Amino acid sequence: MKTNIINIGNSQGIIIPSVLLRKLNLSFKSSVEVEVENGSIIIKPVPRQGWAEAAIQMNVAEDDKPLLEDSMTDFNKEEWTW
Repeated sequence: MKTNIINIGNSQGIIIPSVLLRKLNLSFKSSVEVEVENGSIIIKPVPRQGWAEAAIQMNVAEDDKPLLEDSMTDFNKEEWTW
């Protein structure tokens, strides 16, 4: 995909097409790592930090239970067409 370098304030940048952002699950203000490798600019998504540890702590504290009970009714199970 071709794009151009544009002025952004006192800096320059490129506009990344939304189709590419969706493919990488990125959005406005997503963190990325930018590096130069073999004469190319590489942009990599940076995964959110600390989520795995927080999930483990929630599980240990038994604070990861559903807030609502399962609302599946007999109607949902037998009569509804999924």
